[in-house]
Amino acid sequence: MFSGAQISLYPMSDDFVGVILGSLKAFDPYRDRLRIETDDISTLIVGTPDIVFAAMRDLFVEAASSGKHCVLHATISRGCPGEPDDPICAVPEMTGPLAPLEERKAQALAAVSSAGVSGQPAAAQFSLYTLGIDQHMDEIYGCIDFLKTSGVFDKAKNFCTKLRGDAAPVFATIGEAFVRFGPPQGHVTIDLTVSANSPTAI
Repeated sequence: MFSGAQISLYPMSDDFVGVILGSLKAFDPYRDRLRIETDDISTLIVGTPDIVFAAMRDLFVEAASSGKHCVLHATISRGCPGEPDDPICAVPEMTGPLAPLEERKAQALAAVSSAGVSGQPAAAQFSLYTLGIDQHMDEIYGCIDFLKTSGVFDKAKNFCTKLRGDAAPVFATIGEAFVRFGPPQGHVTIDLTVSANSPTAI
């Protein structure tokens, strides 16, 4: 399997370079478990979904701790048929048959309940795409049911769902949506935007 994210970080600050470069130390605990490639538009991080989401969370929390309005945008994908399998992405949970939907929702809730807290409030909106399967709407509706009981659900919006709460359970919730819905070895993508310290938060 291949899994990873293309990430762009946008601090709304005159010192945006300092905020971005200072936040990169959040990747340090994960560097031996990620492939990281950066260009002038985004940073690609490739690894198992749990490490990818932990690294994104810590990068965002570190940047937001500056007190500046920070936005992270990510395109996240697993199982893309156009990408070669990468051993760094191998995880036992992403093999085998698709478990019953209710079982997966319960597993997702249990994982979010143990996510802890970061101390950084965040708002996020994301869209989940379970590709190449006939029952994709069953998976999406199941995910929405999970989101509504996650503790960080804010509201449904056109084309996406909005979450609000501490960054740790917010990222954990999105991570669970990514791995629990859609076939374990299927192609699943997420379009994600996360914001903190917005002057217009509502």
